Amino acid sequence: MRKGTAGKPHLNEEDLQLLNTPLGLKSLLADKKPNVDKALRLVRSELKFHKLQAEVIKLQNWVIEKNKKVVVIFEGRDAAGKGGAIRRITEHINPRHFRIVALPKPTVEEQGQWYFQRYVNQLPKPGEMVFFDRSWYNRAVVEPVNGFCTKPQYRSFMEQVNSFENMIMDSGIFLIKFYFSITKEEQARRFKEIQSSPLKRWKLTPVDLKAQELWDIYTEFKLKMFEHTDLKQSPWIVVEANSKTKARIQALEYIIDTIPYKVSEKIDDEGED
Repeated sequence: MRKGTAGKPHLNEEDLQLLNTPLGLKSLLADKKPNVDKALRLVRSELKFHKLQAEVIKLQNWVIEKNKKVVVIFEGRDAAGKGGAIRRITEHINPRHFRIVALPKPTVEEQGQWYFQRYVNQLPKPGEMVFFDRSWYNRAVVEPVNGFCTKPQYRSFMEQVNSFENMIMDSGIFLIKFYFSITKEEQARRFKEIQSSPLKRWKLTPVDLKAQELWDIYTEFKLKMFEHTDLKQSPWIVVEANSKTKARIQALEYIIDTIPYKVSEKIDDEGED
């Protein structure tokens, strides 16, 4: 697309075709004041994401056929978009062969168990993909920051976590670890948006409400986690998530590029955000 006279956008045939689709019209009318450039970016990003979603169906078919096991962890700041990314990534894959795991506060019985035990119980069976919306890494950041674990419990976790993950991978599980990163300003903006929406307000927890106040302490423990657990065999993939669309594309592309599934051909890298 080129700029026409007086700064007005000059639309080529492809632009017009994109805008004249249900997705294009929806994107164009999403704002009170239509923005053609923004609408075209959204359409192209969404079309690219659709292609990636089609590719992850092929990946899942390979997982099912070959009895492979996949674990994808999503960590990050509160309101970083982890849950939304998981929902979009899994939107069209076979629901009988994947699970989303978002564990609640541990029960009294679970508190008396080995810390990793309740996560072991959630690991995939052959032919299954499991997506963790937060994981055992709660003990690396959220729990120590908010006083939900003791210092000895934190130290014990940090001493055991790498061995635990090595055992997971030695058992034949593909392990991917994402950290969704947003700025303090973007987190504040999203919290404000959630608080103003009666449909989203339930998402805010007491932990979320303290996140801005504890921002620097979260950063301190996040960096310790990276330093100790960012290993060659199980690296942290930091996803810049101020843009939800870009973050979802990046995460899905990484999954597709990392798991060595076999298909006749993969999609071309098309479209931009």
